[in-house]
Amino acid sequence: MDIRRRNNVTVTGCPDGPVLLLVHGFGCDQNMWRLVTPELAESHRLVLFDYVGSGRADPSAWDERRYSSLDGYAQDVLEVVEDLDLRDVVFVGHSVSAMVGVLAAAKAPERIARLVMVAPSPCYIDDEEYRGGFSAEDIDELLESLESNYLGWSAAMAPVIMGNDDRPELGQELTASFCATDPEMARVFARTTFLSDSREDLKAVTVPTLILECRQDVIAPREVGAYVHDAIPTSWLVTLEATGHCPQLSAPQATAAAIVDFVGAAW
Repeated sequence: MDIRRRNNVTVTGCPDGPVLLLVHGFGCDQNMWRLVTPELAESHRLVLFDYVGSGRADPSAWDERRYSSLDGYAQDVLEVVEDLDLRDVVFVGHSVSAMVGVLAAAKAPERIARLVMVAPSPCYIDDEEYRGGFSAEDIDELLESLESNYLGWSAAMAPVIMGNDDRPELGQELTASFCATDPEMARVFARTTFLSDSREDLKAVTVPTLILECRQDVIAPREVGAYVHDAIPTSWLVTLEATGHCPQLSAPQATAAAIVDFVGAAW
């Protein structure tokens, strides 16, 4: 199988620089990184791709069983990394892909050297000692709405997720990204995302890790960032002066600067 074609792999930036693997979240594709790539590309080698079922990845490679688990998305990551023979990779994962990075790093520690978690959440559902931001009933209603009318759900939810009411063009862009995703594939990825619980997996993280949170984020509230930081002793928590769940779009300069500082820091 041609992995680069399957996952629409793009390699750009400084050929001899540290490798940043930029990995998108649910309902998105590699285009979500376009506002941070110019600054990052000046001194880093950038590798971007689309998960199967997203963007311009090959839809014929879709396998519902595989992508009903975060392990399936981690396998996409590892196959891209292995195909390009990348080592000492800095994995930059947005939203659910932050947890995909945790799984990938555990499976291939010889290839993934650092993690950057952008608006991460290891679990979206509250329990007695954890606040993920949603009740189980909230998630059930969200998934039911998504499955019954995906385009309508996208139009209603994307602006809420983006969280910048004064910049409606950002919500419109996320809506367009969601709507470009095949509804059946989106249904599977949504269930995989919102029903996952990766809290135990955080205990295995030993690599240097940057956690980037926004000061206000309805999908990943700041209690989640604090939880992830507490769970990973080798982590560094940065709160961006940004709102919403997609700081790579709403605050690209601050997001890129935090990543550059982290990659350049000694651990």
